[in-house]
Amino acid sequence: MHETYVHGYDARANERLRDQAASTVDLLHSDTAYPPGSLVLEAGCGVGAQTVTLARRSPGARFVSIDHAAESVAETQRVVDAAGLANVHVQQADIFDLPFAPSSFDHVFVCFVLEHLARPVEALTILRRLLRPGGTLTAIEGDHGSAYFHPDSSAAHDAIRCQIELQRRAGGNANIGRQLFPLMVEAGFHAVRVSPRMRYVDSSRPDFVEEFTLKTFTAMIEGVREAAVAAGIIDPQRFDAGIRDLYRTAEADGVFCYTFFKAVGSA
Repeated sequence: MHETYVHGYDARANERLRDQAASTVDLLHSDTAYPPGSLVLEAGCGVGAQTVTLARRSPGARFVSIDHAAESVAETQRVVDAAGLANVHVQQADIFDLPFAPSSFDHVFVCFVLEHLARPVEALTILRRLLRPGGTLTAIEGDHGSAYFHPDSSAAHDAIRCQIELQRRAGGNANIGRQLFPLMVEAGFHAVRVSPRMRYVDSSRPDFVEEFTLKTFTAMIEGVREAAVAAGIIDPQRFDAGIRDLYRTAEADGVFCYTFFKAVGSA
């Protein structure tokens, strides 16, 4: 993959990915399970935030988890080893240049990867060819256009749009969740089923406020400040006002909503 990963690879970004995984594990994975003996490709494992959940929930399946970034592969290997998982093989590989033969896998799992690709249909087509007849691909993506909150704030929406615009300029699409169905159909998948997964947060769930509103979403937007200002997308005062207003949604009377989309299709 030659597209730029806009979130970066530093320790703070890695921590945010783990917070995201922890705060959405039941929302996204309650119905993710693979049969014993099946071979599953996790394409774009990142820092292993999803890998551990996948391997633990399907202990009888075997996983091959790949990423194009050497630092991500090393981190995934570290967390897999720390978790004591024996059913995961981690290796460096590019989705657009994979070292696997056609029909090598029973299932493919791809999460928060397509949003960073300028050619998501091509990637999905490549992954479909790796599936055995009847195999499935599961894709999970967010959609930043689905974020809404109370109190509402035009400055907060402007700050969110900075992340969307930076990702667009890098070749990706932060609003790709709503497009999963047509993308997978175009890539040749059959019986595609898409389900929206909303994360609704208010102060009755302080764990969600901390892990999702603050440490996942707001931290992600806050992390693009320097790049957005440098690119002339927004002035620093407006951006900072938007971040303050996102923090405001985490107070006792605040509400935050965001929708993920999960698609499953057959080869």
